[in-house]
Amino acid sequence: MNVSPLQQARYEYTPKLPGMLRHGISDICVSEGEATQSVADQEQIKALFPNTYGKKEITFQKGQNTSPAKKQVVGVILSGGQAPGGHNVVCGLYDALKATNPENVLYGFKGGPSGLIEDDYLVFDDAYIDQFRNTGGFDIIGSGRTKLETEEQFEIAAKVCAKHGITAIVIIGGDDSNTNAAVLAEYMAAHKTGVQVIGCPKTIDGDLKNDDIEASFGFDTATKTYSELIGNIERDCNSAKKYWHFIKVMGRSASHVALECALETQPNICLISEEVAEKKMSLSQIADQIADSVEKRAAKGMNFGVVIIPEGVVEFVPEFSALIAEINEMLAGSKAEEFNALPDWDAKYAFISKRLSEESMKVFAILPQSIQQQLFLDRDPHGNVQVSLIESEKLFSALVGDKLAARKAAGTYSGKYSALHHFFGYEGRCAFPSNFDADYCYSLGYNAFMLIQYGYTGYLSKVSNLSRPAEEWVAGGMPITKMMNMERRHGEDKPVIRKALVELDGAPFKYFEAHRDQWAEETCYTFPGAIQYFGPSSVCDLTTRTLALEKGMC
Repeated sequence: MNVSPLQQARYEYTPKLPGMLRHGISDICVSEGEATQSVADQEQIKALFPNTYGKKEITFQKGQNTSPAKKQVVGVILSGGQAPGGHNVVCGLYDALKATNPENVLYGFKGGPSGLIEDDYLVFDDAYIDQFRNTGGFDIIGSGRTKLETEEQFEIAAKVCAKHGITAIVIIGGDDSNTNAAVLAEYMAAHKTGVQVIGCPKTIDGDLKNDDIEASFGFDTATKTYSELIGNIERDCNSAKKYWHFIKVMGRSASHVALECALETQPNICLISEEVAEKKMSLSQIADQIADSVEKRAAKGMNFGVVIIPEGVVEFVPEFSALIAEINEMLAGSKAEEFNALPDWDAKYAFISKRLSEESMKVFAILPQSIQQQLFLDRDPHGNVQVSLIESEKLFSALVGDKLAARKAAGTYSGKYSALHHFFGYEGRCAFPSNFDADYCYSLGYNAFMLIQYGYTGYLSKVSNLSRPAEEWVAGGMPITKMMNMERRHGEDKPVIRKALVELDGAPFKYFEAHRDQWAEETCYTFPGAIQYFGPSSVCDLTTRTLALEKGMC
């Protein structure tokens, strides 16, 4: 197989491990901390997880390994969307497993959780693993979004594990996937199957974090990739001096990706969804905020700029959320068929205008027609609007254009305005992992096997102190139930891992808030450039600005 020089060099990179994991398997022992409880709804969570709730946090340290000698047959699953570094979690897990006992076996279940249910797998060996070290993507075994949540699925999973003699399952995924890992762990423990379940924190969105999980893997690489592209656009923008670039970035509901990219590139405007919700900002107010920047810069002869928009921002606009709720209700059941049978958009618009409230119709009427139609074309399996598919970058550029046209008619604005649009998402999910993500992910996988070897289940592999050099990282584990609360999902109260949104009183947002007025009016662009894999540690092992600010490192 032909490979590029960089690809070959990445195969040969040796990931750095936390100091306590470098001593050799025989010299790693466990230090147990305090018992834990869930972040909320303690009694409900405890009742749902009687066998795995309230367990102690643990830390690995140098000392005699006291784990029982036992052959381990482990299964691993990649779940959900791709995130850079996933391959290294598998590689770290494999290397620790083989270092403990060459007879240990690692199964990879193909295509996500469905691979476990369908008994579709491969058995890893050195030759196969070595093709994927330090590379992006999830093609080592593929991924999927099947949820493991029903009694029938758990029964099948237990039978598949028994068939192969599997002693543990490692699920590499985000908040939903690790919620499923917790439920599966509880089932396996309750039915005394002898199968342990360990999770690993993955998502480029950055919303799987808390006091224990300082960063989800993939966030570092994805935001560096997007920031390089945004920096390139800023350089082009400052060269051509004639376009306003509206850039939507992936991140689901949270604005962590948008905020990190803003801290890296210093655009003229960056919307933060959580602030929009806090201030109850309307679409008109958001458009005015951007238009103010356009007008101020135009007064200085700068008819160009860059706007970063988080993927889920429209969900946080109260009036837009109300509109979405009314549309979902409008098209519930057989009403969708009636709507879809109408002959053209004019007829559909009349149908809509008769059924929306006056307030929601006002919001709907100011939307560009393409966005109006999109609200009715793209539905999820439950019949609801897929908000993440709304082209909010085009929505806001159009609303700003309307604002500027009104200002020009009033004689308060005389500049030029021309908008271009971008959406950065898939470009970052499978990039070659940064050194940070390569090291972090390898450590998570290595650490996951240590949790298995010491008999833990329902735990998340945890590596902390991440703002320091890898030698100073701290490895251990935490019960997944510690992160859980009850939320309403599809009409039922469900135990789920609490999503972490941007904290408006946190250091990253406060830094952004202190500088954004200057960025809005002046050209303060910074250009991160491509991810660096070779060279001084100060460049190659650089952490995210978010983590550095949270830990007081800058």
